[in-house]
Amino acid sequence: MLTFNAVLRHEGIDPKSVRLVRHQDNRSSVNCTPYNLWCAGGGRLETYQRIQSRKPFTVGDLLATFVVTPAKDTLFIGLYHVDGIGIAPAGTIDPVIQADREGMNLYDISREGRLSDYAGHLLVDWGKGFLAWVQRADKNDKGVLEIRKEIREEPFPGFTQFYWDIDQIAAVPLRWQEVLRSVKGVYLLVCKETGKQYVGSAKGDDNLWGRFLDYARTGHGGNVELKRRGSKGYQVTVLEVVNSDTGIERTEEAWKKKLIARQFGLNKN
Repeated sequence: MLTFNAVLRHEGIDPKSVRLVRHQDNRSSVNCTPYNLWCAGGGRLETYQRIQSRKPFTVGDLLATFVVTPAKDTLFIGLYHVDGIGIAPAGTIDPVIQADREGMNLYDISREGRLSDYAGHLLVDWGKGFLAWVQRADKNDKGVLEIRKEIREEPFPGFTQFYWDIDQIAAVPLRWQEVLRSVKGVYLLVCKETGKQYVGSAKGDDNLWGRFLDYARTGHGGNVELKRRGSKGYQVTVLEVVNSDTGIERTEEAWKKKLIARQFGLNKN
């Protein structure tokens, strides 16, 4: 099997000088994931990588950086050089948690031109040590699973095929987010513990996408019954897209009756 260290050596890079860095941030339940930061461009992924609470990098290191995709693949996105380290000034915002990280370690990291042909194309098998997000390349050679011809993002599957865990909603691909942001509709929440269902509708700011984010932030979206149940995991799907504000309440009511959501579900209003 082709390994990542073999790729490094082929490009004239000694694996002993390389740290493998895998970004998957569990704090990104509402804001952007590292993968979506990379897709959006504009240097936000690089800003995120520079801000660290500890000192996982050493000046002079080469960082082979990977991000976790919505499909849980480990995707190589670039090689970086650690040029220095300082302290983050006031106003240094972490793009994932949208918080000021004043006083944190702030690395000076520059992008290398080497391995640029592999960025966005190469997938590796990281193994089971997901918590070890920084590893020495020479001690942890990763198998290359695939080198894709094109940088690609899975197309939106359609509303009838879409479903996602609310607590992982930030991992929805950016193009999918735009689709959900563009339409009003009736959605279904299903409790992953009990199977009980809740029917709701979205027509406010950012339409379906805005409503899903609201559940991710609050856990209940303002619904009294969901709030009473406390912290639960929900899966969301779209029941029907509605073109006008005037018809959405009737459509929502029809779905509540079809699914008997008041009698046996979580619609207690």
